[in-house]
Amino acid sequence: MWHIYIIIFALLIACELIYFKIADKFNIIDKPNERSSHKKITIRGGGIIFPVATILYFLFFHFEYPWFLLGLLMISTISFIDDIHSTPDGVRLAVQFTAMLLMFYQLGMFGGFPWWYIIIALIICTGLINAYNFMDGINGITPGYSLAVLIPLLIVCMSTAIGQYIEPAFIIVIILAALVFSYFNYRRAARCFAGDIGSVSMAFIITFIAGKLILATGDLSYLVLLAVYGVDSILTIVHRLMLHENIFHAHRKHMYQLMANELGMSHVMVSTIYSLVQLGISLVFVWLGVVGIDGTGAGEESGGFGGTLAFRYGYLCGVVLVLCVVYVVFMKKNYWRHAETLRKIAEGENKGFEPK
Repeated sequence: MWHIYIIIFALLIACELIYFKIADKFNIIDKPNERSSHKKITIRGGGIIFPVATILYFLFFHFEYPWFLLGLLMISTISFIDDIHSTPDGVRLAVQFTAMLLMFYQLGMFGGFPWWYIIIALIICTGLINAYNFMDGINGITPGYSLAVLIPLLIVCMSTAIGQYIEPAFIIVIILAALVFSYFNYRRAARCFAGDIGSVSMAFIITFIAGKLILATGDLSYLVLLAVYGVDSILTIVHRLMLHENIFHAHRKHMYQLMANELGMSHVMVSTIYSLVQLGISLVFVWLGVVGIDGTGAGEESGGFGGTLAFRYGYLCGVVLVLCVVYVVFMKKNYWRHAETLRKIAEGENKGFEPK
């Protein structure tokens, strides 16, 4: 088995290097602007390795999730086109909805749930995918955070408490892709950026894996595995609405952006903080699920989680509350720095020159 993973790992490295050649030839690059957190031209779309990894899984293992793969290819293609030149929001959203419905069909949701449940899930999951995309703004945050989500998902999958809700090999192959991409992106001077194809496809993959887990256990408390991104994304949207801004326009108001830009922290440091915080939250949750609160093992009567339903959701609510408090305190202390940056940019534009 392990020799297959070694072959896939080598193929992923080769595919990434080949893509660099193609991107150089066709000028698929990311040019920095006043909203960027980077300062040099960098190859865009290196996250193409994530859908490639999924295809390799299908080739080397079981062709088990064909409708999911079709949806992934659809959403990856439109995202890659958007990386090259902007596509209309309506077209991109229509493709995302279609891809998501294909995923729901693969998950067996049609016929098992009322129509309004499907509509709500469609809106939430599409929002999750776009939030994951919006969070992709500094070196290392997409691969680092993705590993922080995938590793606990793999631990749960391989535990006897829950059982294999999905093929573990699939998660392992995606982890290998994230490790390969980390080598080229999780560094001070990134060799490439994920692009929309990387962040959107990874979000689609994680949504599928987490969806399989939630449907297998009936336990929504597993949303805690995405708590850090979730709180940052939702509270940033609320903050922008309070400022009467168009939430669909590009910005630099996420907490991680202020840390990297206004506070001058290195991209690698900020990405590491986000990843380790999420990993720590998730591992505590998973440990309680696999081993149990008293160390004797998870109880079957509680859905395979060591503790009552109230405890599991209490943990989720507690984590969300703490993260919200941290976000609000941070913004109250540091947002003025971003406001000052915006003021200087506006003054520079009014005087007819670009700010440095």
